[in-house]
Amino acid sequence: MTIDEAYQVIDCLGQVSDDPEAFVWFAFDWDHDPDLQGQAPQDWQLEQLRMIGKGLATPNEVIHQAVASGHGIGKSALVAWIILWAISTYPNTRGVVTANTEAQLRTKTWPELAKWYRRFIGKELFHLTATSLFSIQEGHDRTWRIDAIPWSKDNPEAFAGLHNQGSRILLVFDEASAIDDAIWEVAEGALTDTDTQIIWCAFGNPTRNTGRFHDCFTKYRKYWSAKKIDSRSVPISNKAQIQQWEDQYGEDSDFFRVRVRGEFPATSENQFISAQLVEDAQKRAIRPAQYNFAPVILGVDMAWSGGDATVIYLRQGLYSRKLASYAKNDNDGVIAGKIATFEDQYQAQAVFIDQGYGTGVYSFGLTMGRQWRLVAFGSASGKRGYANKRAEMWGALRDWLRDGGVLEDGDVIHDDLIGPEAFVNAKGEIQLEKKEDMKRRGLPSPNEADALALTFAFPVLRRDADIGTANTKYDLFKRR
Repeated sequence: MTIDEAYQVIDCLGQVSDDPEAFVWFAFDWDHDPDLQGQAPQDWQLEQLRMIGKGLATPNEVIHQAVASGHGIGKSALVAWIILWAISTYPNTRGVVTANTEAQLRTKTWPELAKWYRRFIGKELFHLTATSLFSIQEGHDRTWRIDAIPWSKDNPEAFAGLHNQGSRILLVFDEASAIDDAIWEVAEGALTDTDTQIIWCAFGNPTRNTGRFHDCFTKYRKYWSAKKIDSRSVPISNKAQIQQWEDQYGEDSDFFRVRVRGEFPATSENQFISAQLVEDAQKRAIRPAQYNFAPVILGVDMAWSGGDATVIYLRQGLYSRKLASYAKNDNDGVIAGKIATFEDQYQAQAVFIDQGYGTGVYSFGLTMGRQWRLVAFGSASGKRGYANKRAEMWGALRDWLRDGGVLEDGDVIHDDLIGPEAFVNAKGEIQLEKKEDMKRRGLPSPNEADALALTFAFPVLRRDADIGTANTKYDLFKRR
């Protein structure tokens, strides 16, 4: 590469500093490289690159990106592209790449980077060794570099010095599910520089349903752009191998969930509702005629802190649907008006409201002539074997899922339902952990799941459609 050619490449790389997707199209010769002809980045890879570019538009905000996936989707290639983009499009970039094991880092992650480095249009501007990638510019070999560093639970300080004020920081966790929580915590504490582009990417098979990688998709989902990739949806995956695994282990096995579907294992020791029950319910087709006989019931879980939401759920027989979610609102009259509107619109036979923070809304309902019912989660259960009303409702909800209940697709209701743990108390009764306990574990309040559970508070009989508060006929399944 001549000096003029080098300056031209540098100029072009500078133009894609905030556009990782454009970098990938520019940096590799997709049309003429014999190893790349007929190939192209996968849609999911381009989507992740676009998300990084979008995140760069918000100053002083760390980009948190997590991808849980099955095998054979091109994850390692994406890791290599992100590393090459980060270091080559922003002066004095610093970064650390680690993996679940030193062997993974040495034999898979870094060799994949080497493969793409050899194809990179700007490779002569950087030097690649067995453990680092750095600028050839004199005096910048220590300040413009990305290093492969095996993690150690006994020596987490290796990540503590990753500061790069005013420039760019890249942190990549490969096969992140098995990286110890202590490493995540130390790394997080290091990413505090202001006026600095900070990109933290975590990739891997979701092998564990605990730990910080799992948290990216559950209790910390508010802060992470988290994506699950099913190997079957990616054209380059080995479909014959996937079929063999399906035949051998079954689609619903934890092996297939982790290695193909990009889903975390289904069960944990104290989990009350398994992920498998929830996912089966989310797959079921809705057949409206089956539910016409059943009463329409609304459950309302009121927000109990600023970060929670008031959620209204509808259930009719085996069908369920979230009607609305509102940020915490201290104007009980407004929320009561919305509930009344839904009650009339869907001709609901019953409305059950969480008593804990719903007494004001209930009082407004009384003034409007509504016959709503407050439900105290901590009150006595009407069924033997449950410690309180909330446990009883969740038990009925679990039975409903087993009997064929239908859930809308969505990560929030999925995670809310599998989040609470349960235990058997001294009386031999099932008791769910409290919302406060979940928050101490770092999990969000399961507002959507509690709203759905409230629809099981008490038995409800269907009234004649012409009796009640509704004055208009409404087709439950007609899109509006």
